[in-house]
Amino acid sequence: MTAATGHAAPAPAVPGIRLDAPTPSWAIEADVVVVGSGVAGLTAALRCAATGLTTVIVTKADLDDGSTRWAQGGIAAALGEGDTPAQHLADTLTAGAGLCDEDAVRTLVTEGPDAVRRLIATGAVFDTSTATGEIELTREGGHHRRRIAHAGGDATGAEISRALVEAVQSAGIRTIEHALVLDLLRDAGGRTAGVSLHVMGEGQHDGVGAVHAPAVVLATGGMGQVFSATTNPAVSTGDGVALALRAGAEVSDLEFVQFHPTVLYLGSGAEGQQPLISEAVRGEGAHLVDADGVRFMTGLHELGELAPRDIVAKGIMRRCQEQGTDHMYLDARHFGARMWAERFPTILAACRGHGLDPVREPIPVAPAAHYASGGVRTDLRGRTTVPGLYACGEAACTGVHGANRLASNSLLEGLVFAERIAADIRARAGDRGGDGAAPARPAPAAPPALPLLPAEARGEVQRIMTAGAGVLRSAASLAGAAAALAALRSGPGRDGKPAEPATESWEVTNLHLVASVLVAAAARRAETRGCHWREDHPDRDDARWARHLVVTLGAPTPHDAVPLTLRTTDTTGFPPVTPAAPEEKP
Repeated sequence: MTAATGHAAPAPAVPGIRLDAPTPSWAIEADVVVVGSGVAGLTAALRCAATGLTTVIVTKADLDDGSTRWAQGGIAAALGEGDTPAQHLADTLTAGAGLCDEDAVRTLVTEGPDAVRRLIATGAVFDTSTATGEIELTREGGHHRRRIAHAGGDATGAEISRALVEAVQSAGIRTIEHALVLDLLRDAGGRTAGVSLHVMGEGQHDGVGAVHAPAVVLATGGMGQVFSATTNPAVSTGDGVALALRAGAEVSDLEFVQFHPTVLYLGSGAEGQQPLISEAVRGEGAHLVDADGVRFMTGLHELGELAPRDIVAKGIMRRCQEQGTDHMYLDARHFGARMWAERFPTILAACRGHGLDPVREPIPVAPAAHYASGGVRTDLRGRTTVPGLYACGEAACTGVHGANRLASNSLLEGLVFAERIAADIRARAGDRGGDGAAPARPAPAAPPALPLLPAEARGEVQRIMTAGAGVLRSAASLAGAAAALAALRSGPGRDGKPAEPATESWEVTNLHLVASVLVAAAARRAETRGCHWREDHPDRDDARWARHLVVTLGAPTPHDAVPLTLRTTDTTGFPPVTPAAPEEKP
């Protein structure tokens, strides 16, 4: 892949490219198709269906098997006495290291409390105080107040997922499970006309098909599987971001991947999804210590162990470098057995399942890939630069997170912006959906196909990214990663031929595309900011880099199937990316 430089205007729209896949053999019709079944996707689907829109959910595994159910800590909102949206805004802007869109953050923190109340009305049950009956709030890193609502102690995501799944099932919303979304379908005018997808041998449909709809909502979650060790489930392969890129949409800030500082350390060779040790453990008073029991975060930040995640991750890595080790420890022995069992039962079980007892010994921890602060670039209504295509949740870049997400803002962002998307789709819908247009019909001519990588390339992509674009980055490491990724693309098959279409080859091709964009953006951003840490540029550089990096795919050429175009934008906010009526609250 090549990357243009400079600060030019956005590249003109291109016809796009697609994954190499069979022609859809079946199709269903809808007003809206929502891809993903986490908090963002299920909320968007519920709100769309409630307004009378025919809604279809496409999800890669079971309906309740996305990233949301793995969320331990909770959901942040100014619900407590003395707390205000203004204070929540200030903490979010601080964590975002100068790159948050203040209008987006203000939208989040102002609409957030009522969005949580609507979630409760949907059926989510949060932990309450036995004394007052009010929602019990805790603290996490970067928050100056207790504003994190939690459920089941440390099973907040599971409870939210349960409530939303039950609501979707009660509403009778059509769902296609075990389906990998492939590409965006467009009509002859370039507007969204649905998605192609592959159903993996389960349910009513099988093989490659399509959902025709004038509105598509990408809520596909993260891309943590691009690294060897992550807190993300196996389904988090960047499918939504890759789809958007191939469709010509803008993607922003992909270099800002948050590495959660406290993930259970299972050894240097551990791969795949790793057990998370929630930040709420530190919020309740656990200490980060080295092998000698010394607290090394004290004095590094006013909040100590509760500093924003990028600062804690860097503190751990620096201490590891000083002591020649690859992990530190989280000491919460002073909680006692009862608090561990009642407040953190999920974490306690995970630790004991790996032969550790946090009641009696410190927990070995190390940073692992956790959350993508960047994604498909949207405006305040979730609209992307492709008409009819929306994005929300971790797949989106709304401008809320900036260079580093504030703890527990992710579930809230999914709620707030999913509701805004549903309101916008309803406002634009006529008798059938879209802008009052006829039922969506894809253009007869398909864009050119992208050669596929073989399934076995997945591990190689992960090793390349972990070594060259992980917590610590440099020009040399990123150049090595870029070259290694390019070599994979130039010789994708064992016999020099592209892989055959299949779920595994589609997934690794998506991973390879988002990895290539991430590396290109990280190489361009020659500074350290938020969760992007450049060893060769250790300082934050506002004069040159208080701006966003926006990426699109250029037109394919015979020599480069997916050339990248990188540009920068001012940090004054994300302007509407499609023509819009005056802003209204949904």
